[in-house]
Amino acid sequence: MAAILETLLKSSVNKLQDFITDEAILILGVEKELTKLLRRVELIQCCIYDAEKRRTKEQAVNNWLGLLRDVIYDVDETLDVARCKGSKLLPDHPSSSSGKSFACKCLSVSSCFCNIVPRRDVAVRIRSLNKKIECIANDKIFSTFNNSTQPIGNGQTSRLIRSSNLVEPNLVGKEIVHSTRKLVDLVLAHKEYKSYKLGVIGTGGVGKTTLAQKIYNDQKIKGSFKMHAWICVSQDYNEVTLLKEVLRNIGVHHEQGETITELQRKLAETIEGKSFFLILDDVWHSNVWTDLLRPALHETTSGVILVTTRDDQITRRIGVEHTHRVDLMSAEVGWELLWKSMNIEEEKEVRNLRNTGIEIVRKCGHLPLAIKVTASALASKDLTENEWEKYLGKYAGSRSMLSNEIEGALYLSYDELPGKVI
Repeated sequence: MAAILETLLKSSVNKLQDFITDEAILILGVEKELTKLLRRVELIQCCIYDAEKRRTKEQAVNNWLGLLRDVIYDVDETLDVARCKGSKLLPDHPSSSSGKSFACKCLSVSSCFCNIVPRRDVAVRIRSLNKKIECIANDKIFSTFNNSTQPIGNGQTSRLIRSSNLVEPNLVGKEIVHSTRKLVDLVLAHKEYKSYKLGVIGTGGVGKTTLAQKIYNDQKIKGSFKMHAWICVSQDYNEVTLLKEVLRNIGVHHEQGETITELQRKLAETIEGKSFFLILDDVWHSNVWTDLLRPALHETTSGVILVTTRDDQITRRIGVEHTHRVDLMSAEVGWELLWKSMNIEEEKEVRNLRNTGIEIVRKCGHLPLAIKVTASALASKDLTENEWEKYLGKYAGSRSMLSNEIEGALYLSYDELPGKVI
């Protein structure tokens, strides 16, 4: 959630700043409410870094972030609705008939009937958002956060994983190449099936999402299905938000306030008679498929669903036909990932640091994610064996070097690593 929320907040602030002076917004007369909303979002943005650091240890913080995420989604949608409604009130908009224009010229903007309905609708939505944001800012947990603008990662833009935004991380070792080919062939072999399900299983941070990304980005896969969607589900998913995200993936607009049933119906109507490739990443509960998505996707002509999860019980409940287990990296492959993640190009440096590097890989539990996070930490240090041994020495006597930072990253899962680390 870290990269997601950071980017959502940044996007909302930029959008609000642009919209406040937009002609289509000014005609609605809601700039004061939007300015108030902007100030509150900016205030929360300053504390997001501290909140993210604490979410894995404190359930109250995790719940607070979940509420914040849902409200920020609403902000984005409401701004789009406001611009759409406002633009229709502009004199040169094609939907404005000459009769309406004449009537509106005879009355003030505030009293003109053709303006008052959309103005009121947008104003009510924005006031509702302000109340929600105010409740979040007034929550007692908010007062405990440190005011810090330290960024997560290097400031690169990251979003909820969608088809056009997937970026493959460093891929090393023959195993992932072999696994990708095998699973791509399996998907293609069953592309005509009504609903064929694959499962990718492994412990947190082992590289399930990396493998799924490789499959999703394969050109044969892209050319074999009419529609594609990638959804990061996570442990604390919201049903309405998830359905909206599927619709966004396939380019379908949704209205604010739509129910689960309405969103399911809209999804079913959109994909009816079409082939569909869906990845559900980081699944913790089987009902995300059985109760939420299966009824809607029943209308597809053919479809393949790939699920990544840490729990093989999930795949059994979903009814997965084929399961692929991602194993821990070998020491040598882990070392290759470490030095490639740090962009070490000199062969002499790779050779000199190899022994210490392999020990670091062991301390990382052979987990790709932990190795990536450690590579980021080592990037600020000199490329000398002595410097690396000092770093390793901090964990002498410990079976693992999975610090709080790494544990937190493992919790967030591989796809949400900061851009700098990936």
